[in-house]
Amino acid sequence: MRNVTVVGAGLAGCEAAWQLARRGLDVELVEMKPEKMSPAHHSADFAELVCSNSLRGDRLENAVGLLKEEMRRLGSLILACAEETRVEAGGCLAVDRQGFSRKVTERIRSHPHIHVVEKEMTEVPEGPVIIATGPLTSEKLSQAIGEYFGVDYLHFYDAAAPLITAESVDMDLAWWQSRYDRGTPDYVNCAMNQQEYLAFVEALQNAEEAEVHGFEDKNVFEGCMPVEVMARRGVETLRFGPLKPVGLIDPKTGKEPYAVVQLRLDNAVKTIYNLVGFQTHLKFGEQRRVFSMIPALHDAEFVRYGVMHRNTFLRSPKLLDCFYADRRNPLVAFAGQMTGVEGYVESAASGLLAAVAMAAKVQGKEPTVFPKTTAIGALGHYISDASIEDFQPMNVNFSIITPLGQRIRKKSEKNMAIAQRSLLAISELLAQGV
Repeated sequence: MRNVTVVGAGLAGCEAAWQLARRGLDVELVEMKPEKMSPAHHSADFAELVCSNSLRGDRLENAVGLLKEEMRRLGSLILACAEETRVEAGGCLAVDRQGFSRKVTERIRSHPHIHVVEKEMTEVPEGPVIIATGPLTSEKLSQAIGEYFGVDYLHFYDAAAPLITAESVDMDLAWWQSRYDRGTPDYVNCAMNQQEYLAFVEALQNAEEAEVHGFEDKNVFEGCMPVEVMARRGVETLRFGPLKPVGLIDPKTGKEPYAVVQLRLDNAVKTIYNLVGFQTHLKFGEQRRVFSMIPALHDAEFVRYGVMHRNTFLRSPKLLDCFYADRRNPLVAFAGQMTGVEGYVESAASGLLAAVAMAAKVQGKEPTVFPKTTAIGALGHYISDASIEDFQPMNVNFSIITPLGQRIRKKSEKNMAIAQRSLLAISELLAQGV
């Protein structure tokens, strides 16, 4: 049986390698770290989370929650390690950032069918191969992929939020609560009155940004919009976005504040928080100055400032099929954010589907098409929909999943019905031996 090469040990690459190995295939996992690091990576561990430590919502009425449950049932490595390193985050699945990556690395390196090779790949290997080098693919491999397809990449800019120490937050001015008191009170809430909020927004609008070559506001992915870009869109934009106070009550006043900045645990020992929704590319000194205007963060100690980097992705609808494989060569596949799926969970899901399909091909079988009634299948169909003219990265959402065919007025009930239909389809696929 032929070996399968997986290039890149991020979320998608690790999931792909795991799925191939658990199906009895020998995998060569090629990773350039620690020999060479991208601008956004700091650790030699695999599956490094370079932006948030949250894998987002975990309820079935939420599309990403449904995707997670599908992946759990399909034996996802990423979801298993996330559950084992979970930190409190209300209705979200958030993880201890370092513990999660360490857990994934241990599982991958200890698997008898996975051989890790530490080197930079500079060309597209002959198949069978899954290339999952992420949105920060090295310059040489990026160029090689462009030459392989004969097209230019598309691109957008992504941003990471700052991290601060827990002990530096003034808890006399903040409180623990989850929005609408859902689940446990896992967020630190930092209130702002109208005067404080308006001064903060004005400071953001005028703060000095770090130079990012080629950056324009219109190239920013909406799901990771820098906080200063949101501020420039209007004074009230932040109050309807990451600073939304709805569902939060300040225990000192018994009222809903004018605006609220939320902090989420970033590690299991509860010593580091990240500023939720505060992706930024301000200069480091400006981040300290402006973010310290938040009353509860007046003495905030920053352990990592926000950073911004260019993410690249393929014109996938013209190039890839629903298995994330090259339309011209089914034994050359891609996975992760470079295919136009957006988000940690979506990236891992693409690696899972690409690997399941690749395993079938290598074993001489027809790969099973995951239906659009499933979240994982809908993503594969989205990135391969040749009718899409202006292709842009997308998070999983219910609008790309096949509609029910019946009207259910209440949104939560409709989404739950879609989820139940999806999970039934996954059960049928598992019964077929997928």
